[in-house]
Order: sequence, then C-alpha cells, then structure tokens
Amino acid sequence: MKILVVDDDPNIRQLLQMTFQVEGYEVILAEDGKKALEQFKKNPVDLVVLDLMLPEIDGWQVCRKLREESDIPIIMLTAKDDEVDTILGLKLGADDYVTKPFSPRELLARVEAVLRRVNQTDGNSKYILTYPGITIDQMKRQVKVDGKEVELSPKEFDILWELAHRPGQVYSREKLLDRVWGYDYFGTTRTVDVHIKRLRAKLEEVQPRYNYIQTVWGVGYKFEVVPID
Repeated sequence: MKILVVDDDPNIRQLLQMTFQVEGYEVILAEDGKKALEQFKKNPVDLVVLDLMLPEIDGWQVCRKLREESDIPIIMLTAKDDEVDTILGLKLGADDYVTKPFSPRELLARVEAVLRRVNQTDGNSKYILTYPGITIDQMKRQVKVDGKEVELSPKEFDILWELAHRPGQVYSREKLLDRVWGYDYFGTTRTVDVHIKRLRAKLEEVQPRYNYIQTVWGVGYKFEVVPID
C-alpha cells in the first residue's frame, strides 16, 4: 500500500518514510501543498498524512481539494492543540488528527486503524481504483466520473481496468489484444485504437478536467492522469 507524506520539515518526512517503509508501505513524499496535489495526481495512494502548516498551499486547502476528487483516507498533522482546529479538520473530511510532537509508532497505529476501518467498510477495496475525478469498480464493472456513472461496453471497461490498475505501464496494442480479447483473437490492432477512441470520448464528455489514457507514440497506450489546461 502507498502512503503520501506531506510535510515541509525534511526530518519529519525522513522519519515517517523510515517508519512506514519498515512496515512494508511504499512512501511518496511532498514538501509543500502544491507538490502534494501534483503527486496525488500522478500516483494512486491509499492514504495521505498531511501537515496543516505548509508553504505554497496550506493543508486546509489541500484537504479540501482532495475531498473534492476522492474519498481517500487523510490523517492531519498539526503543531496546534486546539479543539477548533480539530473540528475544522474533521469537517473538511480528515479521518484522524495527530498533534505534534508525536510518536511515530502512535501515528503508525493511527494509519493502520484508519486503513482497517476503510477496508472493513469496503471489503472489496482492492477491486476499486480511485484517481482524481474517476472511480473504477471491477466487481460492479462500474465507472464513475465526477460521481456520474459512465456507460462503457464490456471491452471498453476491460481496457480501462487493464490500464488503470497498472498506471504508468505502457501497453502495446498487441498486449492489449492478448489481455482483453484473448490469445485466440485474430483481429487487427486497429480494433484497440477504435475502442480507445470511444473510451476517451465517453470519459471526456463527463470529465473535461483530466485526460486518463495517454498515447505513447510508436508503442501503445498507458493510464496517466493529466490535467487539461
């Protein structure tokens, strides 16, 4: 599982990176609010540890923006021990709140408790992919963009899932044919291009802020969330 750690203190970032990695988590780091949002768009993560007092964009705004696009668990860090701050953080959508200075083991326990709670709420969480603006549910074979369900054909859904559950990995047209249509399919790679075109059109009709499927010229396609200017 991946954790995004957002804190402007390099010592805290390093400490939390070591703490989480020892327990088997993959850790992505960001030193300010702007980079945190950039990392979130690039990397699917399972939880965010978010400091409130950040340069560029503060933690309140980061939390608000994350909640607009995702229900990812968020644990806030703050140097303030104020009930008003705590209530505001929770109202913005944070799942838990830890005051500095804190014990890394205590924070780890909080992280594990939040992740257990999320997994108990949705026992099929590993079959659900969430990225900015889009949720893909393999069990229900359902795609929601900005909360609206998008009707996809079976092959369009299979292509999207195949790409999205390995973001950044480039798939050749031949590989997509094998993975989605099967090794015994005798159609041409043009079939892949046609389905990708239709899939993109359906997603972009509902979600004008992001492109999800990128063309790698001369090779094939990959899933990557790219904001549309």
